[in-house]
Amino acid sequence: MSVVNGHAPIRAVLFDLDGTLLDTAPDMVGAMNALRAEEDLPPLEFAMARTQVSHGTSGLMRIGFPDAEGAVLERLRDRFLALYRARLFDETGLFPGGDAMLEHIEHASLPWGVVTNKPGWLAGPLLAGLGLDQRVACLVSGDTLPVRKPHPEPLLHAAQAIGVAPPSCVYVGDALRDIEAARAAGMRAVVASFGYVSPEDQHQLWPAEAWIDEPRDLIDWLESST
Repeated sequence: MSVVNGHAPIRAVLFDLDGTLLDTAPDMVGAMNALRAEEDLPPLEFAMARTQVSHGTSGLMRIGFPDAEGAVLERLRDRFLALYRARLFDETGLFPGGDAMLEHIEHASLPWGVVTNKPGWLAGPLLAGLGLDQRVACLVSGDTLPVRKPHPEPLLHAAQAIGVAPPSCVYVGDALRDIEAARAAGMRAVVASFGYVSPEDQHQLWPAEAWIDEPRDLIDWLESST
């Protein structure tokens, strides 16, 4: 196999879901604010809440109801998930430039997949609702395996599912656990700087190979790496 800059050429692209492939923050924060309204609390400020969406329900619950615990926390979590499921893709979609990015990947005959910590009962219907379920080569959700990112096994499972060796895969994500998982799996790692990162994350210091400021930037990187 030929190499590019000391690396095997890219043969597949894997994405994190929330904050990387899809902009899910409007619906996730919207569901949290609907729950807070039910509890007679004011809405969270969107820009602040957005940075927690990559951490899923746990991240939003920490800022939405920081003092909740035990049975109260479980009740609120269950209600949040019900509210979110009811509006799963009302405002969710690809980030600007995401269509062009996926079209480029598909035109290059590169399979692409999703590896997310989001549970399958949400991730599957979300992709289907946006018409992406017929395009994605594999979906590994947070409950597909006994472990989740930052463990590398979900990424390795995805590589096996699409029949591409891990060194020929790139994983794109917007959280440190994404980059750690990619490194541990022997994959190349790209940070989606446009995702749900905050200045406190210091994502410029993460052990990645590249940082992209918008989905279209991945096209240029892929062209230089495949």
